[in-house]
Amino acid sequence: MSLLRSIAFRLRKYPKTKRMLKNIYQKTGYLFSDKKTEPKTIRCISSDNKEHMFGYYDKSPWDASGTKMIYMQVNGADKFAASSEPANIILKDLTKNKEKIIAQTRSWNVQQGCMLQWLGPDFKNQIIYNDFQNGNYCSIIHNIATRERRVLPMPVYSVSSDGRTALTLDFARLNTFRPGYGYCNLVNSSAKDKCADATCIWHIDIDKGDIKPLFTYKSLFNFQTRPDMKGAFHKVNHIMVNPSGDRFMFLHRWILGGVKYDRLITADMDGGNPYILLDEDMVSHCNWKNDKMVITWARTHEDGNHYYILKDKTTEKKVLVCDKLVVDGHPSYSPDCKYIITDTYPSFKRKQSLFLIEVDSLKTVKIAEVYANPKYKNENRCDLHPRWKRDSSEICFDGAQGKYRQVYSLKLEDVIEKND
Repeated sequence: MSLLRSIAFRLRKYPKTKRMLKNIYQKTGYLFSDKKTEPKTIRCISSDNKEHMFGYYDKSPWDASGTKMIYMQVNGADKFAASSEPANIILKDLTKNKEKIIAQTRSWNVQQGCMLQWLGPDFKNQIIYNDFQNGNYCSIIHNIATRERRVLPMPVYSVSSDGRTALTLDFARLNTFRPGYGYCNLVNSSAKDKCADATCIWHIDIDKGDIKPLFTYKSLFNFQTRPDMKGAFHKVNHIMVNPSGDRFMFLHRWILGGVKYDRLITADMDGGNPYILLDEDMVSHCNWKNDKMVITWARTHEDGNHYYILKDKTTEKKVLVCDKLVVDGHPSYSPDCKYIITDTYPSFKRKQSLFLIEVDSLKTVKIAEVYANPKYKNENRCDLHPRWKRDSSEICFDGAQGKYRQVYSLKLEDVIEKND
């Protein structure tokens, strides 16, 4: 464990002190930074006169043809962790280099946006995103060809690749306990209830619009209860459906005395056969490689902080051995499973890195260093959240190297040629 991570770990019970020292560290690093971004082949997709973002790393902004991209145009992403102010949804025609506003949302946050994504199975004509209408959170299915819209009675968090099923969670509670990931339109009615006997994960039938509760905070508490869960505040985050849509994973998190604990749980899409995949105090960002294998950054008692490869419904875990990957990031496999892309948080000199790992050889190369504007910090930080084009040829990421955060892309052939 590095000195900085050791200090952060020791200060986990004192979040205000930790944040103050972190801000001092970042401001000092800004003075020493050259404020440059490399390589020069990085391309800004969005127009640079306003703030733009896409969202999380488990979704692709490209349509199936690779000729269109979707993202958001927002205001105040350096000031608010979540906002009810309208944000525009942009469709970019890459063949004509033209942006077009096609919709608006009033429920979004700075880390995951409004869960904007192309809807399967064709990822061509329809998009889905979250909104706030008539006093309630909802999700909108928007046909970009016909302009027809259909409203679902709840927001979505993760959508199956066939476009028929979604899972969701309590965005109001998440906004209370994890700013930057929930929505702020409604007051969290369970804020004072540490372990509410209320639904925390729902199943949505997209075709019928039917809603089914799967788990409550109480049921998760009662599932292989740990002593440190008692008296703790409980929440759920980071739901991800596997490629075939038959199982999903999520993080059950609780906070006791200022200390955060995590465990990674998988389950069938109807909530059956839950399995604790990892339960050693800290699990961070995850992603599916295929229907059985998961990559995650975590800390285990035996091996410490690493990327791990896990096999669903088993105790198998393997350290992804690489000296260059020593910090947490947002990992994902390319659609052809030949590569892994991940990122880092800003370094002392305000640089965020992109790392590309060749799966077979584990050859790891830093393919980009992106300057991070210091006005985007704490909950309002601009994580790169790298995500893949559907043919594995290009990487998209959010970045704040200039005055505003923007959406960028980097072609794989450019960085592979450079590093061969």
